[in-house]
This record gives sequence, structure tokens and C-alpha cells, in this order.
Amino acid sequence: MADPNYRPPVTSGEGWFSPGRLNVQLVYCLYLVSFVVGITGIIGLILAYVNRGKSEPWIDTHYTYAIRTFWIGLLYALISSILMLVAIGAILIFGVAIWIVVRCVIGLQKASAGEPIARPTSWWI
Repeated sequence: MADPNYRPPVTSGEGWFSPGRLNVQLVYCLYLVSFVVGITGIIGLILAYVNRGKSEPWIDTHYTYAIRTFWIGLLYALISSILMLVAIGAILIFGVAIWIVVRCVIGLQKASAGEPIARPTSWWI
């Protein structure tokens, strides 16, 4: 017979797919893995869009930063691809890859420390 006063333990809801620190870290990791498996970047973008606005304000800065990293990185990559016709694009595409990695590493470090992104709408770093 079940106890009528029993209540299951309350969890914080902090998981890989629920809004929070672990989810933000997963988004950044998916972006980094996308250099090998391209579709993971899109999965990370979807997770960031779905969870933005559902967590603490400092975590939302990370979602904004991650979303902008994807779209700005895509724009830079397209421009670099076009410029490959004049040979400078090969150097620029390498720079775009470094830019994405640096932004992801910064995001991972700040998320691990529980810190917000100071300027999440920045086009630079």
C-alpha cells in the first residue's frame, strides 16, 4: 500500500537538455564537434533557440552568444567562400574556424565558472 503523504524528491531540473549550465556547455561542445560532424552545429543552434529565455539571465547571455556565434560564423564562412575565387578566402576561412573555436572556449570557461558573457551581442570575441 502506497503512503498517501509520499512525495517524490524534487530535482533541480539541471540536465543536458533542460535550460541551464549543462545545456549551454552542450551547445558549445556541439559547435566544436561540428568541425568533424557538421550537423551537430545545427543541433546546438536548435537547443539554444529552444532554451533561450527559460533560465537565469546569466545563462541567457550564453544562449544569445551561442546563437550569434552560429549565424555570424556562417556569414563569415560564406564571405570567405566567395573570396576563395581571389585566393584570400582560404586564409579567411581558417580565421573563421579559429574565431568560432575561441568563442566556444570562452563560452565554456565562463559557463563553467557560472559567469555571464559580458557582451553577448558582440561581432568580435
